[in-house]
Amino acid sequence: MLRLALLLLLLAAPLRAETVPLLDPASVPGLGANGRAELSRTLLRNLPRAFAIGPGGAYASRAGNAAPEAVAEAALEACQAHTPRQLPCRLWLRDLEIVFPGREWAPATPPEGTGWRQAVRETVPDARFLWWGPDRARGVVLWAHGRGASGEDSRGRQPQAWLRHLNNAGFDIWRFDRDPEADFVRRAAGWMRADLAALRAQGYRRVVVAGQSRGAWNALQALDTPGLAEVTIAIAPAALAAMDEAGQARQMAALREVLAAAAPGGRVAVANFQGDPFDGLPEERAAALRGLAGTAAAFLLIDRPAGLPGHSAGASAAFATRYGPCLLRFVVEDVPPAAC
Repeated sequence: MLRLALLLLLLAAPLRAETVPLLDPASVPGLGANGRAELSRTLLRNLPRAFAIGPGGAYASRAGNAAPEAVAEAALEACQAHTPRQLPCRLWLRDLEIVFPGREWAPATPPEGTGWRQAVRETVPDARFLWWGPDRARGVVLWAHGRGASGEDSRGRQPQAWLRHLNNAGFDIWRFDRDPEADFVRRAAGWMRADLAALRAQGYRRVVVAGQSRGAWNALQALDTPGLAEVTIAIAPAALAAMDEAGQARQMAALREVLAAAAPGGRVAVANFQGDPFDGLPEERAAALRGLAGTAAAFLLIDRPAGLPGHSAGASAAFATRYGPCLLRFVVEDVPPAAC
């Protein structure tokens, strides 16, 4: 009976990083401290990505907006530059897989048909992130993309890299994708509320909703319904395309309405950036957002950090490196940080 109880406890507990070979740099043969540190950084980068190793502790990593084959070849060439040609480098990591001969490993994938798909929207796990599953995950993040002013289609776009910190710590990453022709503010907020409730029903221990621009605005709108998410993370929230003086005033008024409707409880983090054309009233906006500190169980404002300008700064590697660890702590720690 005791063994059975222990087995059931293990099955119910979230997987730990050390049980996943991909997330264990110490297991890489012949890799020194600097190489392990670089591999750890690589594991926090978006795809495509590759890490190569060679004799004598040689290593190199590459990631970026190129074909996966090109990224892998670049990593091998960079590694080989530090190793004689007769001692070839080999790939250790490619995207989410260990591909080194004899040490191959690939992650689990979501069961076929996981998610919700309709003609104008879908909510699905993102296959570019590790899949833990509701029974094993520490929680889930519903990620909402923005809506471009010119109406470009953002469906399928890779979520921002700072989410790697949460994913590697055991959170599944789901995308909230909408057809721009049907993606209206109130309508999308209703879809989001329904999807958050559906994810809760899947059995996830903790639900996080996060988004960029219009997706972040929808996440703030969902604060009006208690119990949908334990944590809300809004990156550069915005709702209007017309950013002249009158448009800025309308958006500020709309933001105050959204914040006033927020129900008590939950954790809320917001990031604003310098030079954001959708944030023409930065002092007023920051002051309004700080009002959430009296409503939310915990509040964190990343307000116009130095060196991270523009509406899309949250998508940068610099933001992921500087603020990803802090946002993870905000999500998981019993006493979350009030500043980063």
